[in-house]
Amino acid sequence: MRKRKPKKRYLLPDPKFQDTLVTKFVNYSMIQGKKNLSYQIFYDAIDIVSERTGEDGLDIWKKALENVMPAVEVKSRRVGGATFQVPLEVRPDRKVNLGIKWMIDFARKRNEKTMVDRLAGEIVAASKGEGAAVKKKDDTHRMAEANKAFSHFRF
Repeated sequence: MRKRKPKKRYLLPDPKFQDTLVTKFVNYSMIQGKKNLSYQIFYDAIDIVSERTGEDGLDIWKKALENVMPAVEVKSRRVGGATFQVPLEVRPDRKVNLGIKWMIDFARKRNEKTMVDRLAGEIVAASKGEGAAVKKKDDTHRMAEANKAFSHFRF
């Protein structure tokens, strides 16, 4: 085990919107250290979102991220030889991380031609409360609801 908790690293805000959440999203979507390409994909996707919806793209993206972030999740807990799925509330930082991760993963699995189109499509769908990332959140909530009987096993 660790002696002490590691120091929290703080991110610099992104160059266009001056938002650290955008930087976090870009860092998650980055592949093989190509941060400039990742920024370009994100900014182009935001432009496409604002064209499609007629509203501010960054606001739509934040609304989509809110719709994807889970409130509860289940964790496995072993009690007396049996494994139970115990529902737990999600910590705020983990909530953001899961929302970002799900949005990027399901954007990559979409059928559009470029990553810009995929990401834009996933953002628009999530902002409306649709899409695969929102479905994942609903499934997580449903599983936590189904296992509510084991909530007394919390740790």
